[in-house]
Amino acid sequence: MAENTALLTAVPPDIAASELTRPIERAVLAQQHVIAAIYDSVSHAEDIYREEHRELAGQIRLLHGSDVIRAAVQHAASTCRDEMLTAQPGGARAPEALARALPRDLEMAKRGVVQRTLYQHTVRTHGPTLAYVEQVSTAGAGVRTLDELFDRLIIFDRSIAFIPDPRHELSSTALAIEHPAIIHYLAKVFDHSWARAEPLGTTQENNRPLVLTDETRKAVLRLMVQGHTDAAIASRLGISARTVSTHIKRASELLGSRSRAHLAYLLARSELVEDCVV
Repeated sequence: MAENTALLTAVPPDIAASELTRPIERAVLAQQHVIAAIYDSVSHAEDIYREEHRELAGQIRLLHGSDVIRAAVQHAASTCRDEMLTAQPGGARAPEALARALPRDLEMAKRGVVQRTLYQHTVRTHGPTLAYVEQVSTAGAGVRTLDELFDRLIIFDRSIAFIPDPRHELSSTALAIEHPAIIHYLAKVFDHSWARAEPLGTTQENNRPLVLTDETRKAVLRLMVQGHTDAAIASRLGISARTVSTHIKRASELLGSRSRAHLAYLLARSELVEDCVV
């Protein structure tokens, strides 16, 4: 016992604390080196990421105000050399909008720009739209219609596209897109719709064949079966809610339904089921 006591020596507390904390400090220092190495290794990737982000931001621009949007579209049209694709949903266009578009489209046709436009079937009985179509068709443009269209779209030379911003009113905010992958996707959607669309003539007498009336009715019934209201169906097909009601009423009379729900049930059992149910 005396021998062990002789080996013990009192030291200042700060020295003891230093001895006890030294291994911990070495471990912390080692971890700090690891952290520094991690930051150093990802710094190059961070630079690449920021550069790509800046490039993408420059390829998608938000346009505010109808005047700004029209100016951007007009500039793109003036520099267009090969092709313009447009989709115009919502049924008949306002005469003033057609009047603004006509000189631009005719001037582009003179430069040899190939133009293709998609409308909805309801424009086939709209005089101002048919008058516009007659002039651009004579200049070489192609115009077709579908019962239902995706949102408004304009693509110039497959290098810049304009679409509405869904968060705002169509006339107030739009996106100008120059990202090649996005434009490729939008153009592909247009081309697929164009392949399914019906050519549009320039006289009302020849523009409402029975097949199109049937196609519109089937579209109305399909959307009704999916649970859409008359107002929602009218908005999607570019027709009036009254026309939607008429189509549903005639289908009810044909199938002898007692209610909207009963009509949906009868449609599911009828030969129209493939056309009405998705």
